[in-house]
Amino acid sequence: MSEYTVGLLYPRRGPAGLFGPSCLSCTTLAADDINARGGILGRELAVRPIDSATGVDNVTREVESLLAAGAIDAIVGWHTSDVRRALSARLDLRVPYVYTALYEGGESTAGVFLTGETPEAQIRPALEWLRRERGVGRWWIVGSDYLWARDSAKACARFARGLGHDIAGAAFVPVGTDDFSTVIAEIARSGADGVLMLLLGQDAVEFNRAFAAAGLDDAFLRYSPLMDEHMLMASGADATGDLFASAGYFDSVVTSESMEFGAHYFGRFGPNAITPTSMGESCFEGMLLLESLLTTARSTDVRDIMAGVERVRYDGARGTMGLRDGHTRQTMYLAQAEGCDFDVIDQL
Repeated sequence: MSEYTVGLLYPRRGPAGLFGPSCLSCTTLAADDINARGGILGRELAVRPIDSATGVDNVTREVESLLAAGAIDAIVGWHTSDVRRALSARLDLRVPYVYTALYEGGESTAGVFLTGETPEAQIRPALEWLRRERGVGRWWIVGSDYLWARDSAKACARFARGLGHDIAGAAFVPVGTDDFSTVIAEIARSGADGVLMLLLGQDAVEFNRAFAAAGLDDAFLRYSPLMDEHMLMASGADATGDLFASAGYFDSVVTSESMEFGAHYFGRFGPNAITPTSMGESCFEGMLLLESLLTTARSTDVRDIMAGVERVRYDGARGTMGLRDGHTRQTMYLAQAEGCDFDVIDQL
């Protein structure tokens, strides 16, 4: 019987490229586990890496070519929302698609299943916490100029109105920006007390460095829904003061499931392996969800999978997960940077 091949769509270059190694290692771990359990309906599971950072048109052409050749049977991965939107519009129920990244919400395409955080579940309660515990009620938004950041900023503006917060200003910079001097000058004179970062990967790293170099880390709290341990390390310990993040998973979350995952991961790759981080761990979750979708349906046909989706359950590093309206529902955590690590300080 032929292999069941998953196209792993993840960034291997560009600002999000620093997430790539974690995405690949966590997917490899999941594939090994699934094959140890007998594979996908008796077929050995194989992973075919696909670079999601070559541009939307290039990615969609590559995926279409692989689908036409019968070279991939499913798509799983962490990648930007513009890629997800283009692919979901073209798949037409040909293969199941598990999207693992946090995103702006609203995806409802049949055959697309989502494990990532959305602003309502991730950002809103973090803003409430930071208002209650730190008194932050006037925000400046800085974001990378693409779909996720733009739509998430709109959601934040709605949250602000409901929570009695103010949005002092906003700036969106091209993906790949490394000069934030103009934005930082605007923030310094804004009268805000918090900076809401909607920056992608290395862009956030460059912002953190410039922000601290300008001495603003003593005057403004920073919060980001897209910040992992690799980004902290790249920023440097001197550039992460008073920086908060929220997510469904941090490497430092102390639950039996997350600790078991960490032991399993480092047992497989060694004590000096890269930190799995929330981006990589989401790919592990995505593979487990795909396995559960297929084994629950006892079929690889997307229509059969959709018919059985309410019965889907799997156990991962974020606990026991199921689906509602194509999305997983998960516990959210708030963490504060302590140098190059995160200290999880509350459950949201």
